[in-house]
Amino acid sequence: MSSNFKPGDIVAQQVQSIPRSGIREFFELVQGQRDVISLGVGEPDFVTPWHIREAAIYAMERGHTTYTSNLGLPKLRASISGYVAGGFGVEYNPETQILVSVGVSEALDIALRAIINPGDEILYHEPCYVSYAPGIALAHGVPVSVPCLAKNGFAVNAEAIERAITPMSKAIVLNFPTNPTGGTMTRESLEAIASLAKRHNLLVITDEIYSELTFEGKHTSIATLPDMAERTIFLHGFSKAYAMTGFRIGYACGPPAIIEAMMRIHQYSMLCASIISQEAAIEALQNGAESVAEMKEQYCLRRNFIVKAFNDMGLECLLPSGSFYAFPSVQ
Repeated sequence: MSSNFKPGDIVAQQVQSIPRSGIREFFELVQGQRDVISLGVGEPDFVTPWHIREAAIYAMERGHTTYTSNLGLPKLRASISGYVAGGFGVEYNPETQILVSVGVSEALDIALRAIINPGDEILYHEPCYVSYAPGIALAHGVPVSVPCLAKNGFAVNAEAIERAITPMSKAIVLNFPTNPTGGTMTRESLEAIASLAKRHNLLVITDEIYSELTFEGKHTSIATLPDMAERTIFLHGFSKAYAMTGFRIGYACGPPAIIEAMMRIHQYSMLCASIISQEAAIEALQNGAESVAEMKEQYCLRRNFIVKAFNDMGLECLLPSGSFYAFPSVQ
């Protein structure tokens, strides 16, 4: 007796509509091939500094292999609070305003799921990290793309954002320095976006994972601007600046009500981030500044070399202001 059951028909419509990541398709194609040089993945080629790896090893040797609080280790949250206050100028209560996540990707996912009602529009800028639009769609939101142009240094333009705002708009997702262009934002540009966010009563989700790798000027977080901390979810982590991608450790800071909502989702999905990774993150925040500075110096040298090489070949490439990406034009 044949069955009419088709497993593919059971898959939710919003999942069926999500394409596989193009860059991951390339990875699968070249797996096992020799002499292939990857220029695509957003991963440092530096090994995680030894003192951070040693902290993870020591945590295991001491038997620190248990669950933690859903929000994360209190010591790590306190360290994050101090780091964000000192480095970004925003004060967050480690008890109620900080959530440790399984990478920034999870923090972004649960932030979107915590705020989106079906049909809500979330504005994001392109070119961008591949997860933004799918994450919005999977949370039953409507992704609304705002283009960032090379002539503007790939910075997010407040006027372009405002043109995309409708009565269904709920939040703006920002990422700067940007993956994959290396573009960043001036304080003046952020003030314009903050002004429209307040005028239209929008939340801002700001992904600042590359902030330590800012080469030109000083990085400014939109959360530091007047009255913006109360309407901003600040996302950060350890993967890029500390070369800790495999540790999968990040965090979200924001208003207590939103962090509480994110924690409710986190507790039933991930429960908590790895305690071993959390111990390593504490060490990174406490003693990692020198290692970050050394890697940043190397990234800057590489940036200058590769951008000149692209332009010498006739491939126009802007000098990225941050991150470790170059984005040449192939038109």
